[in-house]
Amino acid sequence: MTQDDDSQFRRDALDYHESPRPGKFEIAPTKPLSSQRELALAYSPGVAEPAKEIDEDPLEAYRYTNRRNLVCVLSDGSATLGLGDVGPLASKPVMEGKAVLFKHLAAVDSVDIELDVESTDEFVQCAQALEPTFSAINLEDIGSPACFEIEERLRDTMDIPVFHDDQHGTAIITGAALLNAIDIQGKHIEDVEIVFAGAGAAGIATANLYCSLGARRENITMCDVHGVIYEGREAGMNPYMAQYARDTEMRTLEEAVEGTDVLVGVSVGGIVSQEMVASMADRPIIFALANPEPEISYPKAMEVRDDLIMATGRSDYPNQVNNVLGFPFIFRGAIDVSATHINEEMKIAAVHALAKLAREEVPEVVSQAYGEDYFVFGPDYIIPKPFDPRALLRVAPAVAEAACESGVARRPMDDTQSYCEHLERLQSESKGFIRRLMNKAKGANVPKRLVFPEGENAKIIRAAQVLVEEGLAEPVLMGDPDTIGKRARKLDLSLEGIELLDHFEDPQYEEMAEQYHELRRRKGVTYTDAKSAMKHREKYGLMMLRTDRVDGMLAGVSKAYREVARPAFEIIGVEEQVEHASGAYIVMSDDGIKFFADTTVNISPDADTLAETAINTAELALALDFDPRVAMLSYSNFGTSQHHDAQQVAEATRLFKERHPDIEIDGEMQIDVALNEQLRKETFDFAEISDDANVLIFPNLDAGNIAYQLMDQLGGAEVIGPVLLGMKQPINVIALGAPVSSIVNLSVITILKSQIGGSIELVPDEAAE
Repeated sequence: MTQDDDSQFRRDALDYHESPRPGKFEIAPTKPLSSQRELALAYSPGVAEPAKEIDEDPLEAYRYTNRRNLVCVLSDGSATLGLGDVGPLASKPVMEGKAVLFKHLAAVDSVDIELDVESTDEFVQCAQALEPTFSAINLEDIGSPACFEIEERLRDTMDIPVFHDDQHGTAIITGAALLNAIDIQGKHIEDVEIVFAGAGAAGIATANLYCSLGARRENITMCDVHGVIYEGREAGMNPYMAQYARDTEMRTLEEAVEGTDVLVGVSVGGIVSQEMVASMADRPIIFALANPEPEISYPKAMEVRDDLIMATGRSDYPNQVNNVLGFPFIFRGAIDVSATHINEEMKIAAVHALAKLAREEVPEVVSQAYGEDYFVFGPDYIIPKPFDPRALLRVAPAVAEAACESGVARRPMDDTQSYCEHLERLQSESKGFIRRLMNKAKGANVPKRLVFPEGENAKIIRAAQVLVEEGLAEPVLMGDPDTIGKRARKLDLSLEGIELLDHFEDPQYEEMAEQYHELRRRKGVTYTDAKSAMKHREKYGLMMLRTDRVDGMLAGVSKAYREVARPAFEIIGVEEQVEHASGAYIVMSDDGIKFFADTTVNISPDADTLAETAINTAELALALDFDPRVAMLSYSNFGTSQHHDAQQVAEATRLFKERHPDIEIDGEMQIDVALNEQLRKETFDFAEISDDANVLIFPNLDAGNIAYQLMDQLGGAEVIGPVLLGMKQPINVIALGAPVSSIVNLSVITILKSQIGGSIELVPDEAAE
């Protein structure tokens, strides 16, 4: 950064913390408090009941209070970031930041407490007194060697996890990086020589964990400001450093580094020279973690060694070591089983979970966040990226399982898969919803064959691999197999379980052309025209669907909607009892899941088309295990306007009731009436929906399309779609430029439609909300 950049960043940081209100988080109620009865339940006299239960059994506190999900970030500010001993008050912004990361990344509620104490004894006594309030304590930014004694004493005397992240967080993240780096470099952890530049809290804890992972203590050389820690040294020593004292003639960091395999810097910037790097063993590994200036910069190190794997604490170079990859998820797993400690088994489980995650395909959302096309496991990607959303789903279950197996869990997990699904719901309602749909789709046991005409598209290839890995489908990718293969290799994706189809080489090409000619010959299509039409992958894929060679088709990620929808109507057509197809989006927000229609097909529908749209959308809701409550939307409420547009919606409501009297529907009504139970009770108590509507039918395409996009862009909602309704066979049009996750989600909907096969009989009593 230039001086001007530094000045601007400083102003931005201060503004961020000051506005629109000081600090970074607030406390919000989780229960309603809008009536006298609710007040009586929340406080006196109702609060006495859980108090009595907890008095009889202290573990009931995890059931009736926020203790179950409440972690304390505890510090005295004696070693705050690179600022040193700034004291408890000045450290508060840092601790608030830690609390925010707990909440944002793992849905763990956290409170920061800064202690103004003079001694280790005082700190320990204060922390011990907090045990009834919290499910765990994260120690933060406490000076060494006091941090060792504090953690040891608290761990020995408290029945909740106490974890000093500056020690163990760094150890766990670099432990995962080390396992992957030595594997890439063709070495073995029990053989490598390791040098530490820095013998403080992070250095000692990291060395300890490396030994637990298989490194040999006699292969570790520890250095600090006084040089090598050797047997007999007196300067600056403490008992924690003494355990790594070596019988050696080496006295300087420069001497220690020569010929070593691994250099771990947890010290200060600029202390490692290019000459030191050049003197290391073949295929060396360097973790230069001082921040913002590493022990040696990434460019300088790579300048002298092209066989080097390097990680730093910086985000502008490959392999950033950032503790956010660890502590939120480690605590999540520990508190979810009410662990009494975070033990070595749990730390090792976290290491292996992160190491394994780095070898998985990286989702598009992560690549986009870092402005990259893709990340592939290798020298420049040995640990997951910070803020990878999968870290919660890998690390927390691994930690929880280790807690159960090692005997420190007071509320052991019953089912790891259910726990993972619970974690997905913590991340977002949409993830939980999609996971339920995936489980439902897997229920058929036999994966459905889905054809993707845009098989050469990188997003389609990624989505296909996800579908295979999840056991959901057998994808058929249309295109040139060589092109698909090259792109898959570039993305480090496996094509196992995926069929590649060059339809020009398909033995059934002539048969497809003949079938298409037979279908369209009375529409002016000659056999020559049919053969020409079959050159188009979308039309060929649709013919494969029509002739039952596949169970569903998805296309459109690189094409306009009409380019896929129009041939779909020609080749597949609508169901016999349906005159007009329609399009719907599933909209997921904090207020629940809603179905919006028509969003893509009918521009100015008449009453009969609106009724059909409502029926098709209600069928979709039923298919996904929702009890539909349909609101026919308008600017008018129940006849307040006699305009044609409003009366048309009222007529559509009448037609729906006539055809399906058992389904809850009403209209015409405004959106606030549809979604506000109190308003309905006070003003329209005759409304015939028992709860807020979850199927919203818009009066025209303008309204429906704008509404779902407003929810997507401004309302913070997540959407799935567009889902093409009323078709004879499962065909869906992918939104132009849709991300991989949206393609997978729409594929799941397509699979479910293929399992159902045709129209659904509307029987609401069989559905479950």
